[in-house]
Amino acid sequence: MIRKFIYNLGQKIRNPTLKKNYNFLKESEKWSLEKLEEYQLKKLKELLKIAYDNSKFYKQKFDAEQLDINDVKTLEDLKFFPIINKKDLITYTSQIHTNLNFKKKFLATTSGTSGESLKFFREENADSFNRATIQRGYSWYNIHPWDRNGYFWGFSFSFISKQKNKILDFFQNRYRIFSYEETALKKFIKKSHKAKYIHGYSSMIYQTAVLINKLNLPKPLHLKMIKGTSEKIFESYHPEIKKAFGVDIISEYGATESGIIAYECKEGSMHLNMEGVLVEEVDGEIIITNLQLKSFPIIRYQLGDYITLAPRDKKCTCGINHLILEEVTGRIGENVYGIHNTYPSLYFYYIFKNLSKRNHLNLNYQVIQDKKGVLEFRVEQEINEIEITLLRDEIEVYFRQDFLISIYTNVKLLADKGKFKSFISNVKL
Repeated sequence: MIRKFIYNLGQKIRNPTLKKNYNFLKESEKWSLEKLEEYQLKKLKELLKIAYDNSKFYKQKFDAEQLDINDVKTLEDLKFFPIINKKDLITYTSQIHTNLNFKKKFLATTSGTSGESLKFFREENADSFNRATIQRGYSWYNIHPWDRNGYFWGFSFSFISKQKNKILDFFQNRYRIFSYEETALKKFIKKSHKAKYIHGYSSMIYQTAVLINKLNLPKPLHLKMIKGTSEKIFESYHPEIKKAFGVDIISEYGATESGIIAYECKEGSMHLNMEGVLVEEVDGEIIITNLQLKSFPIIRYQLGDYITLAPRDKKCTCGINHLILEEVTGRIGENVYGIHNTYPSLYFYYIFKNLSKRNHLNLNYQVIQDKKGVLEFRVEQEINEIEITLLRDEIEVYFRQDFLISIYTNVKLLADKGKFKSFISNVKL
């Protein structure tokens, strides 16, 4: 009970509106799809008015396009408004911020792994709403935020940063890993025997599972949830993680600037956080509008992922009516340069998806390009000559003879600042 008391005390100080938002979300998760969309339309109208009246950036944008926010009568009307991207957010940060006064704001910073880091202020209610969304997801697995938990996050911190994180982790009943060497992983696994859930980088959760299975280490017995974030969850992760921990890995999808977009339920569906975000699929790309953020409005934001939304009439057996995100298929804007042509990095996703679907060959992979016309395929598993041939044939389907291909198997995949990327391009044009 002491942990619950500490958590609740910290919550009241840092996020006083969190409990109110959580109670709302637990009620709204019972709503019909029609009622959810009515709520979205109401919040969208409020957001557009706030942005137009209080943000220099959006007023100029809407006026330049001769858009009248009062003409918005349905969610479909949003498609007439301009799409913005991360470059816009970074270039016009001060103009995007509204001139509204908030009692409390928090500085939010994106990771910058794409090469561009964004810093903006998020008001307390929006921050609390986002945290409440995560807690609602936890509730589907009978998890409380004060439960003992392991955290795969952070890499190569300074000494001072480590000490600050240790203090923060103490108050959140959390332990984390700062090194991914075998000794550190063993210590992490030992601590996990009292944990209720583990979360963080998907690739490191997988590596920990591999170590448990390889060394036949005692398995944690009390885990209710394993949540992967920030990275791709390969098909091959699932059996290894379930064998090691007794429960499968689930996915949380979101970004610092967009907030939580979708959360996986016990039945395996990625339900959209419809109360927090409005999601559009435009030419296969995800476009996000954050319905709760007023200090730094995010309206029709090109997040940078290709996605597939499930049909509106697809229902999940869990009983929740929120729309379903079928899959996140890959990153946008990362080009692969052949000798003669340029290709989207999304092709890598389809190459390995086809191998999994047609040949039941589930591989953890990473592709590296250091110069035009040359690709290095790194595969974590040991595969035989027949399987290598299958991989080469599939590569040729997408890239023809435009590349010199090298395939390395049974190799360790690389991480950037502790975060795994399936495609790394070092090509300078």
